[in-house]
Amino acid sequence: MTASNHPGPFDFDSTAQLVTQITAQLTTQLSHLGLSGARRGGHHAPRDRPPTLVAVAHGSRDPAAPRTVTALMGHVRALRPDVPVRIGHIELNQPLLADTLAALRGEAVVVPLLLGRGYHIKQDIPSAVAAAPHLTARIAAPLGPHPLLAEALHARLAEAGRRGVVPPGAGVVLAAAGSRDPDAAVDAARTAALLSARLGGVPVLPGYASGSGPTVPEAIRALAALGREPTAVASYFAAPGRFATQCAGAAPGIAAAPLGAHPAMARLVLHRYEQALTSAPLSHPAATVGV
Repeated sequence: MTASNHPGPFDFDSTAQLVTQITAQLTTQLSHLGLSGARRGGHHAPRDRPPTLVAVAHGSRDPAAPRTVTALMGHVRALRPDVPVRIGHIELNQPLLADTLAALRGEAVVVPLLLGRGYHIKQDIPSAVAAAPHLTARIAAPLGPHPLLAEALHARLAEAGRRGVVPPGAGVVLAAAGSRDPDAAVDAARTAALLSARLGGVPVLPGYASGSGPTVPEAIRALAALGREPTAVASYFAAPGRFATQCAGAAPGIAAAPLGAHPAMARLVLHRYEQALTSAPLSHPAATVGV
């Protein structure tokens, strides 16, 4: 190659500056990574991967219960295919919540499929999360009370009724599991008010399968004393089970199915998930329930 065809000399000063800039950028990026390639600051998932949604079901000896929960999570996955979804049970069914959490890494949002505050919300779930310190976790609020639950309850009553949701002059008992925790009764009463508004002012009284407060038969008699007959029973249960069957058996008229895999339930699960991401504190050093 002749001198006339040889390219001009490199600008070594400009090249050195470029190398310096690239080196500085790489150093900055690598400073956020550990030797294993994970980001510093714990077992955080990659930024482009949403935290795992861990749905916490109560568990039941009724084989329809885990099938119902699985179907509900199928709706959740269809709505948000980018979000990893896992299921854990408090008791009776596999996998148990502790096992689900033990198998996870990175970030998780624990979403109780429970309808109000009580022992499981305040003790069992926070304890299970605290026993999984390898996770960066948030705990979402229980599903209830919320207008989406009233939407699902209204739909289940409509499915059970032959001529509209409830006959004229009738009343509704909101059949719930019950708890000794007074906050659970407050939450059920709020849901009853939401359902009443959804039904155009039809009286809705909570009735419980256990714990304190009126039983379902007592709530039915209270409505009858107000001249509200026949009485429909709205099943305030996330899935089939012994209590749901017991409450439906006490109904003198319409007995709605449990909330189950209704689309409004799936939307509510994702609402609680997103809500926890923006408002619920991290689980460490102590687990705290989102509001």
